[in-house]
Amino acid sequence: MFQIKVLTFNAVEENTYILFNEKKECIIIDPGCYDDEEKGILKSFIEKNQLKPTLLLNTHCHLDHVFGNKYVAEEYKLKLGIHKNEEQVLQIAPSSGLMFNFPFDNYSGELHFLKEGDIISLNDDNLKVIEAPGHSPGSICFYCEKQKFIIGGDVLFQNSIGRTDLPGGSHESLVKNIKEKLFTLPDDVKVYPGHGPATTIGEEKRLNPFLN
Repeated sequence: MFQIKVLTFNAVEENTYILFNEKKECIIIDPGCYDDEEKGILKSFIEKNQLKPTLLLNTHCHLDHVFGNKYVAEEYKLKLGIHKNEEQVLQIAPSSGLMFNFPFDNYSGELHFLKEGDIISLNDDNLKVIEAPGHSPGSICFYCEKQKFIIGGDVLFQNSIGRTDLPGGSHESLVKNIKEKLFTLPDDVKVYPGHGPATTIGEEKRLNPFLN
């Protein structure tokens, strides 16, 4: 069974997720750790809990979600899993970083491309890939049907949705994908977003002003 640790990093308070199980293996999703102190916090949690990172994944590749990719990949000998449509977004992330005064060393290793319906396994625990572009051209979510939670990136927030004014964004696509891909999940599915507190599918169906 997955346990979920949320670490909030960098100036825009991005949520980094560590999913781990009783066999002490873990998945790191969207490592936003920017400086050495934040990288140390992530490493300390992994060491304290005697975890072995086995997978590195991005929901999407905007700079605040990829700051720590290179560090995690090199520290734990991992390659990065993303959607094919995020490859270009990843490549331009350092330029975006310079524009916003966040210079960083980008991941440049081998990529493993994920697509709709792929199953990501950690021993007996599984995540299903759901494509939900709109905030970014290749945004994906990771859904655990057994435990009823989803790691949603910047697709759906508590009473909000991801911004769509960045390159490759589409408000129409984002709303369509939320309604057709996420709102068809059970109401009690817990949504862990890329920023801010967790919510549920049912709460967002009822209260999200951008979707009603």
